[in-house]
Amino acid sequence: MDKAIFSSWIRPLLRLALMAGSGAALTACANITSVPPGTPMSQVQAEFGTPTLTCTSRDGKPRAIWSQQPFGQYAWGSDLSTDGRVEQIEPVLTDEHFKVLGSGTWTPEQVRCEFGPPAQIDTVGLPSVRQIVWNYRYRQDGVWNSLMFVYFGRDGSHVTRFHPGPDPMYLQDERSPFSY
Repeated sequence: MDKAIFSSWIRPLLRLALMAGSGAALTACANITSVPPGTPMSQVQAEFGTPTLTCTSRDGKPRAIWSQQPFGQYAWGSDLSTDGRVEQIEPVLTDEHFKVLGSGTWTPEQVRCEFGPPAQIDTVGLPSVRQIVWNYRYRQDGVWNSLMFVYFGRDGSHVTRFHPGPDPMYLQDERSPFSY
């Protein structure tokens, strides 16, 4: 087969098929949000696997996070009752949910318990103003491949600001699959 034909027709079609398959896999994972409140944690684990993280929430409740970080864009969280049942399981890597960081003081442990582990931790800035930044890979507005940058200041003790930005991992993928 002529290599030019493969590159111009087959390769883009294969890429589209892989992207469609990935979307179907994510849809299957999204069903965790349909778990009814009050379901025993053991039943949720049997169906969706062990949580990525279990911790104690800001409210002092046990909490579980199922995360696709560092390369996925989704995570789900739920507080647990004292008898080990899930409350509402909700997506946590959303613009709306990130807004909780704007109220009160958030320590790194509290951020990790609310959103799960970050995709990446960086230190940015000039030496005199270096800051610790956690990057959460997510879909901004449910559409755009983005990172939520959560800054912890120079000493790393609490959130000082947060904002979304484009995810460099996907910048090449923003092109049309037929641009080869």
